[in-house]
Amino acid sequence: MSSALELRRGTYRDSVSLMQVSRSVSAVDGVTKALVAMATELNVGLLAGMGFETPDGAGPNDLIVAIRAADEDALGRAREVLEAALVLSTGGGTGIGSAAGAAPRTIRTAANATPGATLALISVPGPNAFAEAMDALEVGLDVLIFSDNVPVEQEIRLKDVGRERGLLVMGPDCGTALVGGVGLGFANTVRPGPIGIVAASGTGSQELMCLLHAAGSGVSHCLGVGGRDLSEAVGARSTLQALAMLDADPATELIVVVSKPPAEAVAAEVERYAATLATPVQLAFLGAGRDDLTAAATKALAAIGRPGVQDRVWAPETPPAARTGGALRGLFCGGTLCDEAMIIAADRLGPIASNIPLRADWALPADLRSTGHLMIDFGDDGLTAGRPHPMIDPSLRLERFAAELADPAAAVLLLDVVLGHGAHADPAAELAEVLRAAGPNRPAVVISLCGTDQDPQDLAGQARTLAGAGAEVHLSNAEAARRAVAIVEGLDA
Repeated sequence: MSSALELRRGTYRDSVSLMQVSRSVSAVDGVTKALVAMATELNVGLLAGMGFETPDGAGPNDLIVAIRAADEDALGRAREVLEAALVLSTGGGTGIGSAAGAAPRTIRTAANATPGATLALISVPGPNAFAEAMDALEVGLDVLIFSDNVPVEQEIRLKDVGRERGLLVMGPDCGTALVGGVGLGFANTVRPGPIGIVAASGTGSQELMCLLHAAGSGVSHCLGVGGRDLSEAVGARSTLQALAMLDADPATELIVVVSKPPAEAVAAEVERYAATLATPVQLAFLGAGRDDLTAAATKALAAIGRPGVQDRVWAPETPPAARTGGALRGLFCGGTLCDEAMIIAADRLGPIASNIPLRADWALPADLRSTGHLMIDFGDDGLTAGRPHPMIDPSLRLERFAAELADPAAAVLLLDVVLGHGAHADPAAELAEVLRAAGPNRPAVVISLCGTDQDPQDLAGQARTLAGAGAEVHLSNAEAARRAVAIVEGLDA
């Protein structure tokens, strides 16, 4: 066994880039563990868990590189991949701070070096995000805060300051946005069009945009506002501001507001404000008795005079024997997609245990195990602490997928696969490998595929790979959930 530990002082990379770098290094043949991360308190703890001593004086502005490999050859290959991935994470060494001079160390200096910049993307550890975002607001930039674990009182303060200055704060925990045709965070490639989106949901907005694209329409902008914006505490501060901005955009003919179940009083305020705008507004709030995202996309298309969404299905080449009366097990990367599936399934099957439960008494225990129906959001903060998001590194979900395939109590497994920029380059290949290894005596597998024909992973190719391994693939997450429920109930004929 060979190992390497390095501290690069004063070397900063954002967390999104480092997730990709860590995955690239971990994927090297012979590497057993790898951590490439800023030396925050959390990551220093992970370092100790790998059996490494913390370097003296390590701080959150320093980069940690820790690698364990089978031998020196594997370690050498890992180092080569590390250096190449770090270069790619900075755009190949071009742009601000390349040959022209030292890289700016603050948002303020970066803004001064790039006249005409209008938006700052903040992707730093949560405890550091407030200062960086405030710095951006003070120099007149709109802000997208990808960082999570930002205290709610800081979120409220940032959004109040942004509103005072006429600037939009997207986030914290804003995973997806599309501004002027440019995708930010986890983003799919969709055609431009007349529908603007305000999103308090990352994968919910991705699903909506992909369904609109599949139906031949497109999106003007998608302004993410963070998952807490429609909570009682935050009170839709950014949602109301984003609505006003899209209302003033001549390219936007219809606005759709998409969210996980919001606070009732806040939803009523959004509805009241939306009624005052010149641009029609459609509310797509998930919840029992409300439209799912596929129905919401169909309504939006009808409002602009276009045909609705048609689910596309790729049938499995070798479907397993039907198991009825067993359990439904959902393994998701997207929290909103998990929510949508739970709402649909619970209406027919009853309680669905989850780490993001629809009701408090449906919560999974700490080991995330249940003998009955369950759905797990592997992208929840509790499962991403110190590790890449499952849309980048699916290893945790793959382990659980293999275990559920071997469980005779499971009738059907329901998964999402999310494509687009920032996501895994070939998620279908790893899922297909696990599925093939399970053999024919296994539960049925139903997959919702969130993506477009313009995404870099090749949507049709991903679907064929999954179907070839025995999964049934749907373009609509809602229809995939309904199909999974039908299999459990024995209604799949």
